[in-house]
Amino acid sequence: MAEHPDLDALRIRFARALHGARATADGPDPVPYADDLLRRWSQPHRRYHTVAHLTAVLDHIDTLEQYAADPDVVRLAGWFHDAFYLPERSENEERSARLAERALPEAGVPEEKTAEVARLVRLTVTHDPADDDPDGQVLCDADLAILAAPAQVYAAYAAAVREEYHFVPEDAFREGRSAILRELLGHPRLFRTPHGQRHWEAAARRNLAAELAELKKLSR
Repeated sequence: MAEHPDLDALRIRFARALHGARATADGPDPVPYADDLLRRWSQPHRRYHTVAHLTAVLDHIDTLEQYAADPDVVRLAGWFHDAFYLPERSENEERSARLAERALPEAGVPEEKTAEVARLVRLTVTHDPADDDPDGQVLCDADLAILAAPAQVYAAYAAAVREEYHFVPEDAFREGRSAILRELLGHPRLFRTPHGQRHWEAAARRNLAAELAELKKLSR
């Protein structure tokens, strides 16, 4: 995870996605919208859900672009999907979707594409896209790709998640985290795109199983 993300490059990436989703070539300057989102992603209480995570999700969307019906809409959903993030709150995705519904029409995105961005953001509550939802599959796979990271990167991710939940007592955190890991491992497949299934599924299951085993050891 990059410690010093290239904010100018991210602004350019946002502008490209916004231009791709707009109905016309005209519209407000994309930079203030990008800066508002980057400010949200840079909040000091975040440890995993940071600009580095945003960048990784956008990179994974680029990798999976061939499977998406509307890649720029998926990219915008990537930008908005954790725009609100407070680990103690349960409505982060809903608040993030509503932000997209307010900001994107003002930025020149048509109503139907705005609605699709918001739908995709809300889908990250469950990460369970339908078989006929290619854009949902791409966003969810991109968001979950961290699960298939090399062991050291995965360990850093797990540690960062624990830091975000610093207010939860250790025993309660281990119990809750273990339940999430068991739920994930119980899914018949974690990834829905062909690339995700081929390149990420096995590694993700290894990482999840290893973390679960470590949590069990610590609980003894």
